[in-house]
Amino acid sequence: MKNPFIYSNDNKRYHTWNYYLKQKYHSKVFKVPLNANFSCPNRDGTCGVGGCTFCTSLGSGDQVQEMFEPLDIQYDANLKVMKNKWPQGKGFAYFQAYTNTYCSLETLKETIEPFFYKEDVLGLCIATRADCLEDEKIEYLNKLAQEKEIWIELGLQSIYDETAARINRGHTYATFVDCVERLKNTDLKICVHLMNSLPNETKDMMITSAKTIGQLPIHAVKIHMLYLMENTVLAKEYLEHPFPLLSKEDYIDVVVRQLEYLPKEIIIQRLTGDGVKEQQIESFWMLNKTVVLNDIDKEMVKRNTYQGRMLEK
Repeated sequence: MKNPFIYSNDNKRYHTWNYYLKQKYHSKVFKVPLNANFSCPNRDGTCGVGGCTFCTSLGSGDQVQEMFEPLDIQYDANLKVMKNKWPQGKGFAYFQAYTNTYCSLETLKETIEPFFYKEDVLGLCIATRADCLEDEKIEYLNKLAQEKEIWIELGLQSIYDETAARINRGHTYATFVDCVERLKNTDLKICVHLMNSLPNETKDMMITSAKTIGQLPIHAVKIHMLYLMENTVLAKEYLEHPFPLLSKEDYIDVVVRQLEYLPKEIIIQRLTGDGVKEQQIESFWMLNKTVVLNDIDKEMVKRNTYQGRMLEK
């Protein structure tokens, strides 16, 4: 069956990150993860304590090599890992762990500029929160974006404020929308994180989250399943009072339906995540990412569907 999706040069029926990068840079491109050892406003008491209940003590930076070493050592170690897989590949410096704009403007400059100006770095990916991007930081980053590509990765997880409160997110959907509005007229690119299977959310709610953010002026989306990791607040809650989690089949169904409501121009940076196998306590089917991604592809072919199809009606 011929693939009807226009932003693809393989069997993928959605706008993959790999397709976007190869079209732009004509090369394999990867992210080099870094932990700049920032905190988050919902960890230090500014808007809460303990962080998001699903987040580990490493602030989603569990995969970073040499994470407690200086950033230049981290970069070299993680670049080596990537080069072992793709010797001719090129990299983005990816400030992944915690909230990477939760600091003074001066600290932000000191942190990112050594990597931004490295000749072998194509650009930056900066993971942060919607309540940690003041106008002066947006203005500064936008000036840099005239020279190299800069992605702002906004953790949202869900559009529902009751879910945000349940997971101790620390800000509302309105705060997120305000941040997107302040970013939309810049050269900065916006990637939004969504998480499926959060407590008390139905499949329809998860699909509505994707449908809603797809109407915003964003450039990319990351989607993945909730990871329940040892020693997180949410994992402890689950062990005491289990709540429903999506099966692999249900997850694939939700993702396919989410993709159908996302405009075809929006890049899909991720449809699975990377937990630490030894620390995961549930949904072990997620550990085999290749199988999950292949099954998503198969299901889209089976349904004869593709990203954005529901927006064509």
